[in-house]
Order: sequence, then C-alpha cells, then structure tokens
Amino acid sequence: MTGEWTPKTKAMDVQTVSTALSEENRLADEQCAKLEKTAIKIQSWWRGNVVRRTLLHAALGAWVIQCWWRSVQTKLLEQRRCLALKLYTCQEWAVVKMQARVRMWQTRRRFLQARQAARIIQSHWRWYASQTRGVIRGHYEVKARRLELDIEILMT
Repeated sequence: MTGEWTPKTKAMDVQTVSTALSEENRLADEQCAKLEKTAIKIQSWWRGNVVRRTLLHAALGAWVIQCWWRSVQTKLLEQRRCLALKLYTCQEWAVVKMQARVRMWQTRRRFLQARQAARIIQSHWRWYASQTRGVIRGHYEVKARRLELDIEILMT
C-alpha cells in the first residue's frame, strides 16, 4: 500500500489535506489578524502623529496671533497714554497762561492805581509848593573842570 491509491487512502489524503489546509487557513487567518492588528496600530500611531502635528501647528499659529494682538494692544494703550498726557499738558499750560494773565492784569491794575495816586499827590504837592513859594538863592563857579554849586533855599 505504499504507492497505490485506493478510495480509502484517497479519503484519508483529502481529510489530511483538508485538515492541513484548515490548519494553514487558521494560521493564515491568525497571521492575517495579527498583520491587521499591526496595521491598525501603525495607522492609529500615524493618525495620532498627524493630529498632534496639526494641533501643534494650530497652537503655534494661535500663539503668534496672540503675541501680535498683545503688541497691538500695548501700542494702542501707549498711544492713549500719550494722548492723555498731551491733553493734560495742554490743559495745564492753558491754566498756567490764564493764571499769568490774571496776575498780570491784577499787577497792572495795582500799578495804574499807584501811578494815579502818585500823580494826585504830585499835583497836590506842586500846588502846595507853588502857593508857599520861597526864595532860592545860589551861585556857581567853575574851577579846574569842576563845577561848584551852592544853593540856598529860603522858605517864607
């Protein structure tokens, strides 16, 4: 029975072959499942890398926009501060100028009052002096480029 084919050997061979084939199919299915699991792991790792890279890119873009916005806000705040300082300076100068003009007006008014008072006093004094006129006597002499002057006022 070593080289002959009989229906019984044929059936055994088919059974053995089918068992071997089913064993191979099972091993191939296991290997296929293992490969599929490995492929799924590689795909999930790759997708995770892509998602992380996309998130990193988005985060960096957001960070750049935030830095730009902060610089814009800082510039606007500085411009507002400068404008407020200029407005305050203008107001202070206006107040100082107004105070100076008021003080100048008050001083001028006091000066004009004092000048008017001096004129009144002078006019009264001149009137009084003219009413009580005395005698003025005097003589002068020029000696060696010098003037000698003697004045004598007599009030009567």
